[in-house]
Amino acid sequence: MLSRVADNLYWMSRYLERAEHTARLIDVDLQLRLDQSTELVTERWQRLLVALQVPAALVGGVDAATLPHTLTFSRSSSFSIVSCIASARENLRHVREQCSSEMWEQLNRLYLKVIGSHAEDGWNLLSLAFFRSVQEGVHLFEGITDSTMSHGEGWHYIQLGRFVERTNMLASLIGTHFSYLPHPPDQAVESAEYLEWVGLLKCCTAFEAYCKVYTAEVRPLRVAEFLLLNSEFPHSIRFSVEMVHSALQVTSELTQRKAAQPVRIAGRLKATLSFSQIDEIMANGAHAYLESIRSQCGQVHAAIQQIYFDYPVESAMAS
Repeated sequence: MLSRVADNLYWMSRYLERAEHTARLIDVDLQLRLDQSTELVTERWQRLLVALQVPAALVGGVDAATLPHTLTFSRSSSFSIVSCIASARENLRHVREQCSSEMWEQLNRLYLKVIGSHAEDGWNLLSLAFFRSVQEGVHLFEGITDSTMSHGEGWHYIQLGRFVERTNMLASLIGTHFSYLPHPPDQAVESAEYLEWVGLLKCCTAFEAYCKVYTAEVRPLRVAEFLLLNSEFPHSIRFSVEMVHSALQVTSELTQRKAAQPVRIAGRLKATLSFSQIDEIMANGAHAYLESIRSQCGQVHAAIQQIYFDYPVESAMAS
């Protein structure tokens, strides 16, 4: 497969994952606003901006009343939902022959929906439905992709993009939330703080899955263990890293290129998560641990870029 094609599929998937993640965070925030004071809403938005890796200057400062609109509709910001979905569509348009007609039609429907919505008067009345439709639209695209596209080299680049982006975004979100713990992590949280931790779990689509394992009693230690180390939940760090490692192994075999570096970095990260103990992680600082994961995820991305997308012609001819 041409490096240009692989690059387009990889970034198409990353942009869609980012759009879905942002829509979910805003959706959860709008729900939590119903039960919280203005001060708590502003404080949570400060954390969300850090978690989404959006410089506050780019969105005009922290304003919880207008930020959802900005992060949804701004064409000038590469972080907005509209920009991400437009970029995903543009990447797929360049490699239209690599995808099924159903994939292209679904992404077009999603694109037309988001650009056809506007931050106009009364929009807040429909905003929850809008953010849910973005999430469902991305989920539908992923399901159509898995059902209608051959699971060959191109499909694995899509998997790589999705789970590299998911690992990075989850690590940023969870790390931001764990950067401040006012009490011991094994202590159950209550009242307003309880809603914040439930909000974190919902931002990771994990609240119901968490309750099935630990009941509805929320303890930061258990939340960290579930979101970091659970090997079965699709929005845990460990699951996402294992999917990255698996996709890299298959891609390396299919392309027959010397791709030991990204496989090795992802394998080392996978082993770290497989053998880590939550007590040790919390003792050394969950935020620092998650920053290390983000750093290694960045190394995986850089290695993928170097090996599969930006390699010299001479190396391709030699392999």
